[in-house]
Amino acid sequence: MKRIAVLGATGSIGRQALELVAARPELQLCALSSGSQPLDELRELYGVPHTQVGGDLTTLLERAQPDLVLNAVVGFAGIGATLWTLERGIDLALANKESLVAGGELALAAWGRGGGRLLPVDSEHSAVFQLLEGRGRETVDSVVLTASGGPFRGWSSAELEDVTAEQALRHPTWSMGPKITVDSATLANKGLELLEAHFLFGLAFERLEVVIQPTSVVHALVRLRDGAVLAHLGYPDMRVPIAFALTYPQREATPVAQLDLAGGLVLEFSAPDEEAFPLLALARRAGLGGGTLPCVLNAANEVGVERFLAGALPFLGIAEVVEATLGQVDGAAARDLGELLEADAAARELAGRLARRLTVRV
Repeated sequence: MKRIAVLGATGSIGRQALELVAARPELQLCALSSGSQPLDELRELYGVPHTQVGGDLTTLLERAQPDLVLNAVVGFAGIGATLWTLERGIDLALANKESLVAGGELALAAWGRGGGRLLPVDSEHSAVFQLLEGRGRETVDSVVLTASGGPFRGWSSAELEDVTAEQALRHPTWSMGPKITVDSATLANKGLELLEAHFLFGLAFERLEVVIQPTSVVHALVRLRDGAVLAHLGYPDMRVPIAFALTYPQREATPVAQLDLAGGLVLEFSAPDEEAFPLLALARRAGLGGGTLPCVLNAANEVGVERFLAGALPFLGIAEVVEATLGQVDGAAARDLGELLEADAAARELAGRLARRLTVRV
């Protein structure tokens, strides 16, 4: 019996995970958390002994002592639980990409000390994990992450000036929460995934590529040194990577349909427009700069998205806030979680001030 804690149980990833766990007798829910939504109904439905709304998630994990933690918390708030899990050698199914984006070096150090499994749940990183499994890194030339391009694929900067939150939340292929959906519309999400892939797979940024694949059928590709390219394909359904992480190293059946290869499947690829969607290039720049710059990028982006969704910042203002914030910090490395928290708080305060200057344009 594998005892599983689901952090962020009321979100899209969390709810799908609960259904998958309930369908497998060898899996047992031992803990649930949410940021603010009540958990009474889910606790009763699934018979979970430990639940927590808000607060320090490590206290919940200490009580529950799970065999595997699914971290589906949104944003920087998930980093404490990630570090707790990795430090103790407990298997971590990671859907909270910000843990590695903001605290990559600290997370890698904790993972090295703990020695547990780190199983990515993002569809792209799960695909890369599977493509690389059992393969010597010396055989790998580079990794390609795919992006749908979001609802504004092909739009120019001028066309993006007046887009609304309602438009940005209409993702063409995935059903996700509002923050990650806006990130997909700005391509910030792909920038965060670029940073996550760097830490997860130990690849330099020049060996990480992003391409647009509008149908989200191809989740990632790996170029090998002999010229071959391997691809991971499947319908855009998060139950596949969630189930893979929850049941690893087994590969159990899911209710997801098999890909219809003979039904007119067309695979189209193109380069992202980094002029209209500058957050992808900003993420790469922050990664190359190192230190706490990825943490600053993440914090400023979270502030920008929050203000955009509140109607207090234009769509293009999100990238402006991030770029301006990155330009006003030194990005010194954090030696521990305390220093990382300080860098995050300072970046949020600065980004908030910068965002207020752009409010008049809305």
